[in-house]
Amino acid sequence: MKLRRRPAIFFAAYLIFPFSIFAQTAAISTPKLSEPKIAMVLNSGDASISLIDMQMRAVIKTVPIGKEPHHLMMAPDQQTLLVANAVGNDIAILNATTGDIRGRIPNIIDPYQIGYSPNNQWFVVNGNRLNRVDIYAAQGINFTLLKSLALAKTPSHIAFTADSKIAFITLQDSAELAAIDLATQTILWKMPTGPTPAGLWMTPGDKFLLIGITGADYVEVVDWRTRQVIKRISTGKGAHNFRPQGDRKHVFVSNRVASTISLLDMQTLEKVGDITGLPAGPDDMEITADGKNLWVSFRFAKKVGIIDVPSMKLTTVIPVGKSPHGVFFYPRAAWE
Repeated sequence: MKLRRRPAIFFAAYLIFPFSIFAQTAAISTPKLSEPKIAMVLNSGDASISLIDMQMRAVIKTVPIGKEPHHLMMAPDQQTLLVANAVGNDIAILNATTGDIRGRIPNIIDPYQIGYSPNNQWFVVNGNRLNRVDIYAAQGINFTLLKSLALAKTPSHIAFTADSKIAFITLQDSAELAAIDLATQTILWKMPTGPTPAGLWMTPGDKFLLIGITGADYVEVVDWRTRQVIKRISTGKGAHNFRPQGDRKHVFVSNRVASTISLLDMQTLEKVGDITGLPAGPDDMEITADGKNLWVSFRFAKKVGIIDVPSMKLTTVIPVGKSPHGVFFYPRAAWE
């Protein structure tokens, strides 16, 4: 089906304070923070965000955020957090260290998963519910819609090549991986995957794509240049999402059905360990800047947990809202 190119539409952020975030931050360098104080957990089933005092390890406030907040993304200024409200059709603008809501970006339709390209030139929005991928030209948090691509079925997670030329999208309900040329906003190709592909991660040097196969119990390793699955790494039932450890060698993958988390070596493409004894439904993850604590949202247990990375043991569980998904704090370990 030939897709009609839509006229460019400009979306500006509606801010609560009287001047742009970027006008403020241009003259102020990013603060050097030794450790985060507030963790933010998106409660997708409650349309809220839980703010957690990381020292007390307790929820100090629960704030309405928008309908079905699932995923989040740090803006290029490294001070602003964007929260995608899938059913609310907008993106909330938060202070990345305090969780205070500063404004909204309206008319972002069905933003389930969002992502900036590495060069921050493109902003990609996966419409999970509407089977579409929207590609925007980005200038900070100001977005101009370039094209909406019909991409069935159920576009889920996103990964990019380091040169920002290609975006990869998992299609959960058609069991496919799609590649999009960002400069032309066209679909380059699609290839089959295992059942219900979800999380995506690119190994260092853009060598391989890792895909969490949520409908099975493994991670697929894809040579994306030849469009071949070269290996399956057994992890656990419901292999779902990734969080790199920050050492350019290892990446965690959450196994949502098995209620475990596996640690993979990105060089050998082998599993090197498992974290077990977890509450139901481990999903999104975040790591403290010192690399010592892995925070995990448990979708089915209404909880977030803290894992001691050296021992690979769960140490703390904190009740939050219904169906917690994204988790974030700043500063954090490097995303590499």
